[in-house]
Amino acid sequence: MAAHQEKKPPEERKHRSTQNDARTSQVQWGRAWEVDWFSLASILFLLMFAPFIVYYFIMSCDQYQCSLIDPLTDLFTGNRHLSDIWNKTPTLTYRAAGIYTLWVAFQVFLYVFIPDFCHKFLPGYVGGVQEGAVTPAGAVNKYEINGLQAWIITHVLWFANAYYFHWFSPTIIFDNWIPLLWCANVLGYAVSTFAMIKSYFFPTNAEDCKFTGNFFYDYMMGIEFNPRIGKWFDFKLFFNGRPGIVAWTLINLSYAAKQQELYGQVTNSMILVNVLQGIYVLDFFWNEAWYLKTIDICHDHFGWYLGWGDCVWLPYLYTLQGLYLVYHPVQLCTANTIGVLVLGLIGYYIFRMTNHQKDLFRRTNGNCKIWGKKPEYIECSYMSVDGTKYYSKLMTSGFWGWARHFNYTGDLMGSLAYCLTCGFQHILPYFYIVYMTILLTHRCIRDEHRCFSKYGKDWKRYTAAVPYRLIPGIF
Repeated sequence: MAAHQEKKPPEERKHRSTQNDARTSQVQWGRAWEVDWFSLASILFLLMFAPFIVYYFIMSCDQYQCSLIDPLTDLFTGNRHLSDIWNKTPTLTYRAAGIYTLWVAFQVFLYVFIPDFCHKFLPGYVGGVQEGAVTPAGAVNKYEINGLQAWIITHVLWFANAYYFHWFSPTIIFDNWIPLLWCANVLGYAVSTFAMIKSYFFPTNAEDCKFTGNFFYDYMMGIEFNPRIGKWFDFKLFFNGRPGIVAWTLINLSYAAKQQELYGQVTNSMILVNVLQGIYVLDFFWNEAWYLKTIDICHDHFGWYLGWGDCVWLPYLYTLQGLYLVYHPVQLCTANTIGVLVLGLIGYYIFRMTNHQKDLFRRTNGNCKIWGKKPEYIECSYMSVDGTKYYSKLMTSGFWGWARHFNYTGDLMGSLAYCLTCGFQHILPYFYIVYMTILLTHRCIRDEHRCFSKYGKDWKRYTAAVPYRLIPGIF
């Protein structure tokens, strides 16, 4: 459910192996084959309650001025009943269904039918057709990287409408926010269900499917590794990046427009939210080719976790700060404004430079300089199901010598900055930093379990060289 990812081990080399344990390696590499009781309990909890969590947050803003406590107080004291809250909730409308259908169709059109041209005139940008990482079955998929182009086209049209065409109000997203929530849920469940059916009857690559025999686990975590329709429509790349992340900045712009409409001004806190989160979104699309080496693409199969999560969880809960500021406009003093901005920019710098160091290391096969010195690394190997042995280098210097996931540390600093723009009157805007801390800590543990299964004793050598996960000297 998250766009925040860690780059996978770089610079892989391969040769054909004659060993007979290739399939054993594939069993250990990637998503689990067997489901323990704790994983199953967690999955059942999320499947049952995650949609209600999203609804509760959005409803609390719509009916309770963003208070998370007042709805529960009303229910427990008998002042209101669940039916009272539900009956006051806006329902699905034809207008919202039309808006959402056009939105998704437009993003599909930009993704499938408009080849990238940005890489032809933007220095340093990597777009066009790019190769992904090796899958457990030994396949290497190709992707059309055109997310930055889609983001630019979408936002040019948004501003052209706002200042010239006036086809619709810039507040259209906020004004239809809850009806759009129902549309997003329909798409999230539809694509997750389709992906599961597809994996049984017409998988893109049968060797990259994993069946545990547990319906709920397979539905949530996915069976197919890279489900596709045709040559280029890749479910994981599309739903992870479009339409949710392209919409992120549009959602914040709609919140800002609503502030202007209600109060006659846009507060500096709303501007900070738009700027800091806008930097993150632009960074994602500028480095979309890099994203092909992240956990989502390299390890996660496509199921409800990614399908519903990217349609609903991401656009609705990652934008809570802007939504809160519509109901509670905050004008920060100059010192606080500068402090939040500096925290966010430092967090972004750490996030970006940490990933840049690994990317540079990967692209040059270690023949580069990190902080003015030749990088240190540990060489390791792993096996795919087809018996091919691959070699990787795990860097142990630069930011990657400080902690094994130091890019997450920068990510958390940026996340905290988003929340601090909202002041301290309500806890709702701080859900994001709490959630991201849990998510990224869990992702660290989950990724390291996979890396140990994949690299074995080589991973132990790596963790001995870099003993900390997130915070040097502490964790």
